[in-house]
Amino acid sequence: MSLHARLDSFLDTNGLEAVWFARPNNFTWLTGGDNVVDASAPVGVAAAGYDGDGVTVVTDNIEAPRLRDEELAAGVDVETFQWYEGGLGDAVADVSPTPAAADFDVPGFETLSPTDLRQPLTDEQIEQYRTLSADVAEAVETVAGEVSPTDTERDVAAELRRALSVRNTGAPVVLVGGGERAPKYRHYTPKDAELGSYALLSVTAHRNGLYTSCTRTIAFDAPEWFADRTEAAMRVEATALAATQAVGTDGGAASEVFEAVQSAYDAVGWDGEWRNHHQGGAAGFAGREWFGTPSADEAVVLPQAYAWNPTVQGAKSEDTTLVTEGDVETLSTTGEWPTEVVQAVGYDFELARHAPLRR
Repeated sequence: MSLHARLDSFLDTNGLEAVWFARPNNFTWLTGGDNVVDASAPVGVAAAGYDGDGVTVVTDNIEAPRLRDEELAAGVDVETFQWYEGGLGDAVADVSPTPAAADFDVPGFETLSPTDLRQPLTDEQIEQYRTLSADVAEAVETVAGEVSPTDTERDVAAELRRALSVRNTGAPVVLVGGGERAPKYRHYTPKDAELGSYALLSVTAHRNGLYTSCTRTIAFDAPEWFADRTEAAMRVEATALAATQAVGTDGGAASEVFEAVQSAYDAVGWDGEWRNHHQGGAAGFAGREWFGTPSADEAVVLPQAYAWNPTVQGAKSEDTTLVTEGDVETLSTTGEWPTEVVQAVGYDFELARHAPLRR
């Protein structure tokens, strides 16, 4: 179903005349353009609305020329207000038919959470995802292949951000954990500590509104437990993906996938380890469209990207994967990194996972 067809259905079901998006990922989902000037702001400098006939963008006189020239497709109407005459919400309220809903504060409008609208992925979005994810994997693997035990986590993180930036990719999450800190913390925010015996490099990066997550591991002189824990994490990830395909094909809920994740941890000898870190979930126009939990009732939709990220104290396995009824395709891959085929728990399913690079 096309984006406009989804929105037509949403308007009809909810008795609305229009729907508006100003949060950057949602604006990009509808228009393909970028409404960000201040990356720290939750709402961009323009709002995109759909009323059943087409898309209208509202922005101020500062941004309108640039958005028309560089961010919006031909034929998108742009309504302009003077920057000194009020805010974006008031301007949208002035031009929109009502009743309406928005993903930001607009006087008199209903509040909209568009996660369900953004799923499943369209064919065009899937192709964008393949390109983005390959670029992200290339950036991470390029940096990972050059690091040394005496490099600090902060220095490696800086190189990751640079490598992603030159590939026109933003990086809201860059984590680097060395042999001292990675076993202690699940979110190894970079410090001045040297990498030491091994390192985990984890990123969540975005372009065109889509988000990709991946982790790569480098082993220099890794601890004795390292290989077993890494394989355990890889098997849990494979199980999560096998369950995602099965549950999504049957039209089930995220909690059913999470039940398989819990069972996998038990089977690989780490019962209850899932309690120590979130396990990931659906990806798309957010780092995670939803997170898997024991009670998660979100629908498992196909075709959709998923980024499951199981950890086993000091080890992690994570990629962004396209799951359809007929295939499980790793998106964040270059084909140049070592892999290991692992068996899912409880499913007749094997999958090649990115293994540690031994240096």
